[in-house]
Amino acid sequence: MSDKRPNVVLVITDDQGYGDLGCTGHPWLKTPRIDAFHDDAVRLTDFHVSPLCTPTRGALMTGRRPVRNGAWATCWGRSILRKSETTMADVFGAAGYRTAMFGKWHLGDNYPYRPQDRGFQHVVAHKGGGVGQTPDFWGNNYFDDTYFHNGAPVEHVGYCTDVWFDEAIRFIEGCADGQSVSGEAGSDAPFFVYLSTNAPHTPYLVSEEYARPYRGNPEVPEPEFCGMIANIDENFGRLRRRLAELGLEEDTVLVFMTDNGSSGGSELDENQHVVRGYNAGMRGKKGSYYDGGHRVPFFLRWPGGGLDGGRDVDEMSLHIDVLPTFIDLCDLDAPDVNFDGRSLARLLHGGQASLPGDRVHFLQYRQDTVPPEKWTNAVMTRRWRLVRGEELYDIKADPGQRKDVAADLPGVVERLRGAYDAWWDEISSGFEAYCPITLGDPAENPARLCAMDVLGDVAWHQTHIAQARKSTGTWAVEIEQPGRYRFSLRRWPAERDLAIDGTIPHEEARTLIYAPEDARSGEIRPVEARLSLFDEERSEPLESGDKTAEFTLAVCSTGTTLLHASLIDENGDIQGAYYVDVERLDEAE
Repeated sequence: MSDKRPNVVLVITDDQGYGDLGCTGHPWLKTPRIDAFHDDAVRLTDFHVSPLCTPTRGALMTGRRPVRNGAWATCWGRSILRKSETTMADVFGAAGYRTAMFGKWHLGDNYPYRPQDRGFQHVVAHKGGGVGQTPDFWGNNYFDDTYFHNGAPVEHVGYCTDVWFDEAIRFIEGCADGQSVSGEAGSDAPFFVYLSTNAPHTPYLVSEEYARPYRGNPEVPEPEFCGMIANIDENFGRLRRRLAELGLEEDTVLVFMTDNGSSGGSELDENQHVVRGYNAGMRGKKGSYYDGGHRVPFFLRWPGGGLDGGRDVDEMSLHIDVLPTFIDLCDLDAPDVNFDGRSLARLLHGGQASLPGDRVHFLQYRQDTVPPEKWTNAVMTRRWRLVRGEELYDIKADPGQRKDVAADLPGVVERLRGAYDAWWDEISSGFEAYCPITLGDPAENPARLCAMDVLGDVAWHQTHIAQARKSTGTWAVEIEQPGRYRFSLRRWPAERDLAIDGTIPHEEARTLIYAPEDARSGEIRPVEARLSLFDEERSEPLESGDKTAEFTLAVCSTGTTLLHASLIDENGDIQGAYYVDVERLDEAE
């Protein structure tokens, strides 16, 4: 076993479920490279995340459950990780690691929540929860897109997944050559890479060569979904091969996992049982509190640490366990944090068969601005699943969750409800607190607010902007210091450079990533703009052809408040601004 601190490469894919791999039994999907990795890895066979992407990613980064760390929804101002949280990258960076992330972040696109603010020294990423969503560079569509290098837009050639792996491999090659993150020679520090693909999240787009093998099979609901996974498999094999060529495989902890249940691998009936496709015998998929929504693959290999050879670990394990486990495996200093998770290091090494005690875990999220409601949840132990406080399943005897045994075992139901009651009392007091976006800080000045992060009705992808979908135009913000600020209200992002009452051609509307075939650009005809901050409201007239509505204010108050930005037409109909660029100009006079 090596005494050297290992490198760590964590690969996580988006919306790929437990059953969406050949090695987990899929009868049609071919993933030979990940299968080969599975065969020589330590495998957590009962590993669970959250049913949706942001809650999983926040829990993974912090070792703390989503409703505690603030990131419990995918937009609505609730997909932002509290700035008080210590991240995985913070921990690795404090230990001298070179840290980098590639692909999907989805835990905040503004300071102080961006990945480069949370411990990652090198970042190549899209914005929002997927390529082509509202915060992302306008017109990105998986192919030849503009992504952000430490916040700066850079044009790329190629398919999104290929780009993430290309950039990660380039970073690893630089580390192997002894370069620091900024490119200087002479660094021999280990590296931590978080490689987070947006694939195979919807929309299902991939080159035909990958989708073609799955066309014509009546049991495959989404050939492109399978093709996206085949492309991931190819890239994962390329990553492994390059690590071996660079002589890094022995001393690298390499992990493959996914962020929630499958989105495109199966079709379900009204009771969330599979009627077409494959889901490894589980009930539910993405978004579900049944196991198909949150049980995912987790394979780890570290030859230099004795973690290889192919072995199963059957203990129930969780996304919140990953950071504590890395701390133990890599001999990192633990931060002063009360983790919800536990280290699995001894399980991985075979030093123990199970964690002590009867572990109880709580799954909770809500897709809304308002906090989660009690009993919209699942309570989990090694044996039991209590769903929404009423349905009870013996997961060992009934892995497909077909027989509700709550009426037969009221004592088990009462015990799990009691555990949930105690946990709810502990965490519910913090639900109302927002993660406000900081305005006026030199780290991001100007800052761009967008309609994905508004409180209430959101326009979460670019087709919504084109269609003029209603949005509230309300953000939780924090003014750190007084000064003179300019607020520029927009319908279209600055890079698209259109008038507020302008529309895009139908041909362009159809190319936007979430567009239906009959996509059309909707009109708004505002005659007035309004801005409210610290309960002080201003208004300005708008003329046809204006690209922005600008307000320059002397802001004397500091702290957290709500910013309201609205566009009003001649009938008094109010539409929230989709984008607001905020720049602190200088000290207030």
